[in-house]
Amino acid sequence: MENQPILLAAGINKNFGPTRALIDVDFTLCRGEVHGLIGENGSGKSTFSGIAAGAQPCDSGTFTLKGEDYMPHNMVEAQNRGVGMIVQEQGTIGNITVASNVFTGRLEEFTKFGFINMKEVNRRAQAILDDIGAGDISAAAMTSSLNFEDRKIVEIARVMVADPDILIVDETTTALAMKGRKILYDLIERFKRNDKAVIFISHDLDELMEVCNKVTVLRDGRIIQTLTGDGITQDNMRRLMVGREFSDHYFRDDFECTYEDEVVLEARQITYGTFTNVDLQLHKGEILGLCGLSDCGMHELGKVLFGIEKPVTGKVVLSQTGAEVRNPHFAVKSGMGYLSKDRDRESVILSASIQDNIELPSMSRLRRLFGYIPAKAEKQLAQDQIDVLKIKCRGPRQKLTELSGGNKQKVVFSKWLGCGSSILILDCATRGIDVGVKAAIYRLLEEMKAEGKSIILISEELPEMIGMCDRMLVMKDGEVTAEFRRSKDLSESDIIKYMIGSVNSDVGTK
Repeated sequence: MENQPILLAAGINKNFGPTRALIDVDFTLCRGEVHGLIGENGSGKSTFSGIAAGAQPCDSGTFTLKGEDYMPHNMVEAQNRGVGMIVQEQGTIGNITVASNVFTGRLEEFTKFGFINMKEVNRRAQAILDDIGAGDISAAAMTSSLNFEDRKIVEIARVMVADPDILIVDETTTALAMKGRKILYDLIERFKRNDKAVIFISHDLDELMEVCNKVTVLRDGRIIQTLTGDGITQDNMRRLMVGREFSDHYFRDDFECTYEDEVVLEARQITYGTFTNVDLQLHKGEILGLCGLSDCGMHELGKVLFGIEKPVTGKVVLSQTGAEVRNPHFAVKSGMGYLSKDRDRESVILSASIQDNIELPSMSRLRRLFGYIPAKAEKQLAQDQIDVLKIKCRGPRQKLTELSGGNKQKVVFSKWLGCGSSILILDCATRGIDVGVKAAIYRLLEEMKAEGKSIILISEELPEMIGMCDRMLVMKDGEVTAEFRRSKDLSESDIIKYMIGSVNSDVGTK
């Protein structure tokens, strides 16, 4: 049955106001296939997959699923027809149980005489979690008690409720560490073995080459080309995505630690949650990397440095004044900015406009006599940042929910640039964005460094760490296990052995 079409799309069009998101898209998905969809942010890949999964309607065009007409009105209907999608954004509800999230939209199946049989809901949900390899997650637990990755795994379980024939994975792996990725990759292999099919959307070109046997490139709402076999290369994908040969200048092209001696931020013997007695110093004009496996403590460390979480012991100090960073309000007033790994929950207000998000940290600077903020000043601040960062939008008043992931990320950067932040803590700053936007962010980091601004870059992507940082602190099990300085001879394998603990964890400069 392999190579037999399971889903056909013909002439799919979708407009959002004057923006043409999809233009006459034809697409074929065959059984036993893992078909990658790639393109720059805003190219139309998530729009297309959302239509196929019932999340939104198309304006024109047709779908055929397993030889029958198919045009679902919602995601539950799509699931019942055999199409399940793991969405890019966070898709769980925090104040209900894991089991209730797994069976969202389906609880009536467990209802009798007006009462929901929660015991059966829990039993069924736990069976699904066990089946996908996530038995350590309790179906009875409150979803809000789970970490970011486990909430995403709950979404994977929800998709598997209806045993779909087609799995659509929209940028899911960017939210997953080793545990979650293994679960997802094992599921993808199961789909291939069972002559089912997967549509796989990712900005990780190495991952696409590893997972997919076909890759279709979208640009500006149109299908450009489908690659197969030896044609699936990084150079081909980058060239087709951006419409030109990609510049060799992707990361920094220098190999010197070029920061100043002046220390701007210090962590002194701080302990919190998963990390213990951590010291660090951030210098003026330095890009300092924090890297490790997802649960090493680096993400929590970023929150403590910005004052979101209070350390159990030790303190975070602004070196010039000796003032302690106790809360985010003080951090912002002191010229600090923070970009969270969980962007949509912690870094932006999705229901607000681009302008509202950009101006939020700058309110005190914009405020005039008696608290009045001139509308012209608000709009000008937002428009200036839109122009500087080339945010693709209709204007400052457009809702953030309507933007692509990469343009949302640009809005987060513009918040802190707009208010003149001199110290930035960036947690997975390039997660879920395309190569073009990544390159733009790397150039922005270089510009900020040249201006004397200081950056803490937290990332699970080692090429990014090696390519951009002056120094890197490697964390494992809540401790700093090694420090590396920028060098053209530094390799991923040099760092990995300190991440996984295959060598003695004596801290030293490498």
